[in-house]
Formats: sequence, structure tokens, C-alpha cells
Amino acid sequence: MNLPFLGPRHAKKAEEALRADPEAVAALLSECELLRSQADRAGVRLDDTPASLEALDQMVPRWRDDPEILPWLGHDAGLYLGTVVVRTVPGAAWLIRPDGEPVVRLASGRAVEVVPAGEAWAVSGVPELSQWYAEIAET
Repeated sequence: MNLPFLGPRHAKKAEEALRADPEAVAALLSECELLRSQADRAGVRLDDTPASLEALDQMVPRWRDDPEILPWLGHDAGLYLGTVVVRTVPGAAWLIRPDGEPVVRLASGRAVEVVPAGEAWAVSGVPELSQWYAEIAET
């Protein structure tokens, strides 16, 4: 799932915004409002750390019963995973692909598609977000 307001028509503007103010773009991508509200209701504090990913993995997945919020929550989970990576893995940064999809670029140059990872986690819980983080952080 991409961010339509960052789609191909706006890709150049998105790239310019990211170059001009990467912290503002990172703040926008870190909002994850739906995921944060679900976590808050479950008593899970999302503080943008790897430990918070472990806490999310332990939440009861009530969202799976609601097909309307499932894809949105998965999208948020992917953005949150990316946020934790960008804030804790040296050299990691957000990159907006030409199709508008936000990905995380690691210091090695590898681009990690975090949104599909979050969507898979929301649907099945596998692989866990903390597992994704561990695999990303060691590269």
C-alpha cells in the first residue's frame, strides 16, 4: 500500500521534501495513529524502541476481526517498524520510491520494504516485528 499523496505525480516533490527536511518527513511517517491507538488501548507504550516492537508482538490481535481496519493497521505497523529502524540503526533513513512507497535505506545501500512486513504481521503475526527488526539491524 502506498501513500497516494506521494505517488508518481508527486514523487519529485516528495524527494525534494525528504532532502529539504528529512526530520519532518520522518515525523510524518512515524505518526501511525491507528496502531498507536490500538497499542494504547492494550496498555502498550510505543516509544520508538526495539522493545516496543516486542510488546506489539505480544498484543492480542483484535484488529484481525475487523477487515476495514486490518490493512490500515498493517500499513501503520510497517511504518512503525521503519520508524524504529530509522531511529535506532546507524545510517538508516527513509527513502520515498518513485511509486510513492516509503522504504528504509540502510547504510549498506539495501532498501527494506517495511510496509509489506507490517501488513503480513497484521494479518498473521508472522514474522514478528521484533524478528524483522533483528534481521534488519544486523545487516
